[in-house]
Amino acid sequence: MTRVAAVDCGTNSIRLLVADADPATGEIVELDRRMQIVRLGQGVDRTGRLAPDALERTFAACREYAAVIKELGAERVRFVATSASRDAENSEVFVAGVLDILGVEPEVISGDQEAELSFTGATKELVGGDHFAKPYLVVDIGGGSAEFVLGDDEVRAARSVDIGCVRMTERHLVDDGAVVDPPTPGRIAAIRADIDAALDLAEETVPLGGAATLVGLAGTVTTVAAIALGLPEYDSAAIHHSRIPFERVEEITGRLLASTHEERAAIPAMHPGRVDVITAGALVLLAVMKRTGAREVVVSEHDILDGIAWSAASGH
Repeated sequence: MTRVAAVDCGTNSIRLLVADADPATGEIVELDRRMQIVRLGQGVDRTGRLAPDALERTFAACREYAAVIKELGAERVRFVATSASRDAENSEVFVAGVLDILGVEPEVISGDQEAELSFTGATKELVGGDHFAKPYLVVDIGGGSAEFVLGDDEVRAARSVDIGCVRMTERHLVDDGAVVDPPTPGRIAAIRADIDAALDLAEETVPLGGAATLVGLAGTVTTVAAIALGLPEYDSAAIHHSRIPFERVEEITGRLLASTHEERAAIPAMHPGRVDVITAGALVLLAVMKRTGAREVVVSEHDILDGIAWSAASGH
């Protein structure tokens, strides 16, 4: 077993996994998994730059993670940065800060690389099982982008498109710096049009209707699942591999669209950092299910973070 630390820095959150992993046997023993909402991608879609306060929030989380990595004695560390840092003009400030704090340079990976890591993390424990039919379509709805990966024992096709929950919220649901609650029909229609156009792009590469099992990843999907399951608080074990029917996703999306900030914040399993972006994220999930014809989504708590850990253990 190799002790590794994996860091996934996305548009909305930064997450850490420290684990003992054995690529030969497929065994992974989780030692520490944590997440902070830092909103690194705040305003990037509009300005093209990482905001100073967003960078400082991210660096503060990195300092906390550095202490955990040191305490647990990880032999290998891999830090992967996704959509926001890929898009920003001043990404070199971000790279220098992470290198100074953690001693490793963040890898600003492409959307296709992001998709493949997500697929590995989500499906490694499914491959060889008999309760989830192949092929899988893995959909990772992040803050800045969404990744679509079709595969069985390996990736067949992958595509990343810019319809993340933060990006869609900032583009269509914010007016003078404040989220419009509840959104008007015109704003909802504009989001849906953006999502449909992006799904058209994704479908040029990935046959979205070609999977037997739809696997959904990341905070939007897990939060919708927590609501669907009626959890009194966020429960990773209950959410992992839950099956949420299309009708429940449609119902919950309708409720979110009609809700105010205060009503969403009062949902027991809702993370405070997702209150303003969950509505746009739910619209993405619902549109994906409609486009694919999926009658349910299988929710996975294992995602790109686990894929990063496997790659580190394999000596990436």
